[in-house]
Formats: sequence, C-alpha cells, structure tokens
Amino acid sequence: MPVTNAIVGIDLADAKQMVVVTDHDSKVLARKTFRCRAWNLGAVLDWAAERAAAKGWAGVTVACEPTGHRWRVLGQLAADRAMPFVCVQPMLTSWARRSEDLTSDKTDEKDAVLIARLTAQLRCYVPEPIDETWGRLRHLGARREQLIIEMVSQVQQIRALLECVWPAALDTAKQPFRSAHLGCSDDGDLPA
Repeated sequence: MPVTNAIVGIDLADAKQMVVVTDHDSKVLARKTFRCRAWNLGAVLDWAAERAAAKGWAGVTVACEPTGHRWRVLGQLAADRAMPFVCVQPMLTSWARRSEDLTSDKTDEKDAVLIARLTAQLRCYVPEPIDETWGRLRHLGARREQLIIEMVSQVQQIRALLECVWPAALDTAKQPFRSAHLGCSDDGDLPA
C-alpha cells in the first residue's frame, strides 16, 4: 500500500454507499454518503481522488469489506482507474468496532472509517484477480452445494414418509439410506 496515497474506506450497501477519505492516522479528510448502486461508484472514486489530491496526496487506495458481489464491481472500477484496491475482513471490522467503544453499534459512517483505519494498519489483503477459472470454480461450488442440499432434503423426506406408512422398513433394513454413491449417513447428513 503506497504511503503517498490517502485511503478511501467504503461501506458498501445496496443503494447507499458511505465513503470516507482518510490519511494514515485515520483523520477524515472528506466524507459523503452516495445514493447509488455499486456499478455507479466510478464517479465516487473520482470524487475521492479529487478530495485526496486537494489535500496533497498523490493518489488513493480503495478499501472495502468483501461481502456479497458489490466488492468485485468496486475492485474493477478501481482497477480501471489504476487505483490500488484492498479488502478488509468483515470480522476484523466487527472486532475493531467492539474494541473501540465496547459496543456492537453498527453505523455505515463508523464502519467506513474502521475499514480505512484497518487498511492503514495493513490489516487488509489484495484480492485475487478475477478470471474464467475462478468464475467457473465458484459456479461449480455453488451448484455442488445446491445439489447436496437437495439430496439431503430428499433423503429426509423419504425417511419421514416411511416412518408414517411403513416404519418397520426403517428398523429392518440396515442403514436404508446409506449409499456409497450418495455419501450420506443413515439420517441424511453428510459424513464428517
């Protein structure tokens, strides 16, 4: 993270984005709430860069939490402007919020400042670049999870129906829902 850059902390949401521009000591140089979607944040990044330049900074480093899909859009917008982009784990933000004032009070403005502060402390990381392989693996992982949930649900439904109409079948057969192909236990759960 370049020390010549100010830090732009962004608390991403659906249609309301809280943005702060800070120095490395967490002094807020500019702050503003923008009512826009993530894919319209290009103008917001330009606004932040102008505010940082007006205070004598060479550029900005953009930081946010990697939740949902919006952070990927923000990362691409930052890359299009040659702005360094980093992520802060949401759990770190939560811990910082609690340690700062011993409450779990969550406000967008406070979280944006915490994201910038954690970035200044280098408690952030550069996310992996998006490519076709990453996208395909993510899709396959989501599909696998969906299939497992459906399979377990079907096993539990069959067990429930058998308990109602033919309970002896469950006691007679040794592990009737155990299958090497399915890989689930008799109660429909996946093996540990």
